[in-house]
Amino acid sequence: MTTTAHDAVGPRRPQGTAARGRSRARAWSTRAPLLPALVFLILVTQLPFAATLVISLFEWNALYPDERAFTGFDNYDTVLGEASLRRAVFTTALLTATVVIVSLLLGLALALLLDRRFRGRGLVRTMTITPFLLVPVAAALMWKHLLFNPEYGLLNGMLAKFGDLFGFTAPQPDWISEMPLLAVEVSLIWQWTPFMMLILLAGLQSRPPELAEAARIDGAGDWQIFRYLTLPHLRRYLELGALLGSIYIVQNFDAVFTLTGGALDTANLPYVIYREFYQAQDYGVASAAGVLVVLGSIAIAVFALRVVSSLFREEGSRG
Repeated sequence: MTTTAHDAVGPRRPQGTAARGRSRARAWSTRAPLLPALVFLILVTQLPFAATLVISLFEWNALYPDERAFTGFDNYDTVLGEASLRRAVFTTALLTATVVIVSLLLGLALALLLDRRFRGRGLVRTMTITPFLLVPVAAALMWKHLLFNPEYGLLNGMLAKFGDLFGFTAPQPDWISEMPLLAVEVSLIWQWTPFMMLILLAGLQSRPPELAEAARIDGAGDWQIFRYLTLPHLRRYLELGALLGSIYIVQNFDAVFTLTGGALDTANLPYVIYREFYQAQDYGVASAAGVLVVLGSIAIAVFALRVVSSLFREEGSRG
């Protein structure tokens, strides 16, 4: 019996090896056309990050080229220990949290309105998403010169007309000087609300309408349907919007640079990187701040990808 079993197993091994070899060859023939793109992706993304990581470990200021030396994590201590840089970390967190939360609430309100049927709904949807399609620098310039300007801006003009209508002198605030961080937040909220609205509107339209109809038949009101059916259904979409918005807004540079130039305690981490790199010429500190921003973005992106994967699994199980 032993000899028979050995004879039976022996001839199958070469066939299995050959089959595995053919399978690997087919797999490599399928992947080979993608290799140039993979190599290009590594060259343009990973190598610059590796170079930034190395530079962040050196004292490297272009104004003092002879004093370049390896200093370990001293640049990270500088970023996290200096008061102005700690304030930039706090400003980045406050700016990101405020813009994401308010954009989500306004986006949810708009999505609930645009989910209803009415004449011209397609035109209204197109006009609503227009702010998100603008170039960020153009949007910031529009807010700075057309809306926030204290002399000819639209906001002060509306206040003056409102005062004239009711017989009092309306205040004419200098929006950017008197409330700089709020001015930056308002411009970003205006631009990012359509993005949140699009995600939540997609979530609303994926909701089975039979559930709401059955709830109405059982006597549920609009608020009860929203609280117990709509909001739980939108939970994943709210998380997705919050995480994707956080990834992009934490890296925002255009609004801060254009509206305030980083002054008046509005400098966030991306602006600090620009300031340290181009103005102070301190490549080591700028690289350390950049690495911290990248690590924070990667941490948020990991959560975002998990949410997206979970969302797709749920949609697949429904199909």
